[in-house]
Amino acid sequence: MAGLTFSRLDFGNFMQGLRKRAPHTVLSRAASHLEVTRFVLMRVEEGSPTKLTTPQLESLLDFYEATPVDRAEALRLWAEIREQDKTAKAQGNSKGFWKAYTDQVAPNFPKFLRLEGAADHIIAHQPVIVPGLFQIPDYRRAIVRIGEPELSVVDLERRLELTAHRQARIEDAGFRLEVFLSEAVLRNRAGSASVMATQLRWLAEVGDRENVSVQVIPFSSGPHPGMTMHTFTMLRFPKGASGMLLPPVVYAEGAIGSTFHEHEEEIGQYRQAIDGLRTVALTEGATRDLVAQVAKEYAS
Repeated sequence: MAGLTFSRLDFGNFMQGLRKRAPHTVLSRAASHLEVTRFVLMRVEEGSPTKLTTPQLESLLDFYEATPVDRAEALRLWAEIREQDKTAKAQGNSKGFWKAYTDQVAPNFPKFLRLEGAADHIIAHQPVIVPGLFQIPDYRRAIVRIGEPELSVVDLERRLELTAHRQARIEDAGFRLEVFLSEAVLRNRAGSASVMATQLRWLAEVGDRENVSVQVIPFSSGPHPGMTMHTFTMLRFPKGASGMLLPPVVYAEGAIGSTFHEHEEEIGQYRQAIDGLRTVALTEGATRDLVAQVAKEYAS
């Protein structure tokens, strides 16, 4: 439930702000005050579900010496979460659609899926393969088989179901998606020629939507920031009910692991990289022309 996820992120960001303004800013001291582990409060601040109770929240607000205004706002946001949680449980989806697929994804990926569901603007850079939000089923099957050739058909199809759930975001007019692709993404033959032709035709089609931007970085562009930043996704969020603007988060993927970057200095480096990618990338129109051309090459 995206609304519930975003409310938790908003509440967590608000509580983190209170803690940092309080005389007692160390997370472990706040946790000790509540007689819980610091991981409980870490989950609160990152917007994850927790078993924090209303009396515990009120005690935490006392510890942070929250002003009456801040206290009222924190309790209002908390009440919003609890109300949305009740609604979600009644609908049977309070845990999020991805919970049914946690055995099929990397340890860090459920957090990414929560953030992806709450973001209203995503900027991604992919130098190797078509991003998951654009992958057609046959292309997705081919990609999974490269890394896990022995995966059962049942588990493979479950991963395709998860991808289809994620792709539903593209239909939301309020959602903005910008993607920068290396030309290698078009040339790397992950599946058969037929699969590649169909995948690229879909890439050209989806890139023509008003809320989607796809730009290819051609081999001829020379050195550019994407060469050193590798695969990453920047997630931006709308202003929360608290009136606070949630800071962006970057999810960076590696060959054997992934990490989240949330500090301002780190985010700044990715912003600079995005500016650099925009400078060397083809226009959206030129990108569609190139993608269509390569699709024809595969189909011939």
